[in-house]
Amino acid sequence: MSEGIFSPIILEGLAIPFCGTALGAACVFFMKEELSHHVQKALLGFAAGVMFAASVWSLLIPAMEESAHLGDFAFVPAVAGFWIGTLFLLLLDHIIPHLHHKTDGSDEAEGPASHLSKTIMMALAVTLHNIPEGMAVGVVLAGWMAGGGDITPGAALALSVGIAIQNFPEGAIVSMPLRAAGEPRAKAFRVGVLSGLVEPIGGFLTILAASYVIPVLPYLLAFAAGAMLYVVVEELIPEMSAGEHSNIGVLAFAFGFTLMMALDVALG
Repeated sequence: MSEGIFSPIILEGLAIPFCGTALGAACVFFMKEELSHHVQKALLGFAAGVMFAASVWSLLIPAMEESAHLGDFAFVPAVAGFWIGTLFLLLLDHIIPHLHHKTDGSDEAEGPASHLSKTIMMALAVTLHNIPEGMAVGVVLAGWMAGGGDITPGAALALSVGIAIQNFPEGAIVSMPLRAAGEPRAKAFRVGVLSGLVEPIGGFLTILAASYVIPVLPYLLAFAAGAMLYVVVEELIPEMSAGEHSNIGVLAFAFGFTLMMALDVALG
């Protein structure tokens, strides 16, 4: 088991998304000003498109393929897991204090009242949304390692690369506003990096339970999809559509969606 966990495919699959976040956060060292509203809308739309496509091609479709033995009821595990994942993120959204940085420059705290600093609450917001991404990568890698017949190394790599691509702008969206608010570059970078740390940790913990994954793999795949789509619909799409020039976000969404779809088909 330990050799499997530390195999190159597993380590690369866990590291790639985290590197995407770190590289995005590093923008704080090279860019002097905060990202423009138009750029933020484009990045949010792109991230939403990648996550939407990953939820369908990398998670929901494999969930139903893994349940093919159920015949006409192959959709049941996918539906059940999807709803559990959606409700799980809804619960976290209500019990964890967090702060969203809006593209119009406003900030809005959510969750229970808290005396946490703005920096910590912004990091918690991104960390909250990284949880389903880490779970998605982890469950796909665990399913491959445990012998899930419909999950290939290429499919796992495609998901990791897709998540990393959308993590790059996410890291920048965390670090750049913090720098614009007066935080030192090093601290802004550190917060951006730490916000993505939950992904490899969550993925690794999922892989540790690989021997238990196969019986419930369809449910776990759909769970991750439901959680990811909650983030897309609850935050990313409203933010990319707010105010003027929403077509920028829509076009970026379409680009992210088709890119992730192509990656999954080409590598999977």
